[in-house]
Amino acid sequence: MESASVTIANKNKVKHQRKSSLWGQVFQRFLQRKMALVGLGFLIFIFLFSFVGPFFSPYAGEGVNTARINQPPNMSHWLGTDKLGRDVLTRLMIAGRISLTVGLGAMVMSVTLGATLGILAGYYRGIVDQIVMRTADILMTLPGLPLLFIMAAIMSEWKVPTEQRLYIVMFMLSLVGWPGLSRLVRSLILSLREREFIQATEALGLRDRRKLFNHLLPNTIPLLIVSGTLSVGGAILSESVLSYFGLGVVPPTASWGNMINAANSLIDFQQRPWLWIPPGVAIFLTVISINLLGDGLRDAIDPNMKRR
Repeated sequence: MESASVTIANKNKVKHQRKSSLWGQVFQRFLQRKMALVGLGFLIFIFLFSFVGPFFSPYAGEGVNTARINQPPNMSHWLGTDKLGRDVLTRLMIAGRISLTVGLGAMVMSVTLGATLGILAGYYRGIVDQIVMRTADILMTLPGLPLLFIMAAIMSEWKVPTEQRLYIVMFMLSLVGWPGLSRLVRSLILSLREREFIQATEALGLRDRRKLFNHLLPNTIPLLIVSGTLSVGGAILSESVLSYFGLGVVPPTASWGNMINAANSLIDFQQRPWLWIPPGVAIFLTVISINLLGDGLRDAIDPNMKRR
């Protein structure tokens, strides 16, 4: 009995060591991606800047101040003030909350919907595959940005409250974002379901739920990570474009897009660059950092990726 218990304990120890070494190797591979680390570092900074920074700003709760309208950067206002006398740096922090929330929310919704429908279409095929793929084909034939403009214009015509626009914009972005991911996941599932480990699960008589979520879904994680990170950047850009044209998140709610839209005259572009350069730079650096992080995570997690 003692030898049997020792054997079981040794097997559990070896299993734990293998699991730990696997994730340890993933972590080590990720640490070797210098550009991915740079992207991760900037994203940590921008999250702290957006979600923690406003608590330390003395101008967070202030409104219109006509005494300091359109002031250039100075010691009191590091990035100057806008047309209503509000501190641009504080507005940039608060706007980052909205833009990042929209990007992450749209990513979670589109990845969840696209991955679920792609797995179901690839595994069950037949009528399920036809319904999912034909719906995806219809949505992919429609140009994404004009479709967003139409839906946003309808939202403006219906006078949707400002506090609800944030969630509707996330839903719209996920609606146009899931078809491409769904097709990628479906093609991967069609390949995986012919592998030996899936045939072994069929021989063991496992339920479809276990096959889908315990065996097929984990093999799509590298693809979901890359697609998810890319969709975050795309959602931030799309929200910025909608807000720039006054169809997305509208004032008084701040976003990086409507901050750029506030500088809507030639005088602003020529003589007041502090109004539009900070949000433009924030959008650019955030999207680049997200893409770098996604590539680094894909290279670290994908077991078929060979290091050069």
